[in-house]
Amino acid sequence: MRIVTINPNKCVGCLSCSYECSYTQTGEFNTQDSNIRVKYYSEESICIAFTCVQCSKAWCMEICPANAISRNQETGAVEIDKSRCAGCKMCMLACPFGNIHFDKETRVSSKCELCGGDPICVKRCISGALRFEDESKAYEFKRNRIDDIVKQILK
Repeated sequence: MRIVTINPNKCVGCLSCSYECSYTQTGEFNTQDSNIRVKYYSEESICIAFTCVQCSKAWCMEICPANAISRNQETGAVEIDKSRCAGCKMCMLACPFGNIHFDKETRVSSKCELCGGDPICVKRCISGALRFEDESKAYEFKRNRIDDIVKQILK
């Protein structure tokens, strides 16, 4: 399965990913409608983008009382059927990463669905911080990052 991976060391906080996502979703440039969020940590001087990690065991899907959430077998994305969503926000509570948001206009939940297997946020990322790659690469990056942290502690 392929997912959007994020390298915080490369993010420049330009919001291109967030603006493109919102435009793709709604036809408007409004980061509040985006399924990818960029968080600024000013004290650490770092920007990090957050989006759905398409969990193997998707708690949002398991808890949905309307059975509005399913996995797209072709793309691997966990998707919300907006016509079935009851707007109860249980999926938002179940997501351990907080990557589902509620659309106040349509009164349904929304999340990254990988743009049908070709995420626009990755295409528009000017710094290369976002990549669309096999999930095993994401875990490899995390292991390498932890190795770097341990090396710094041991110095």
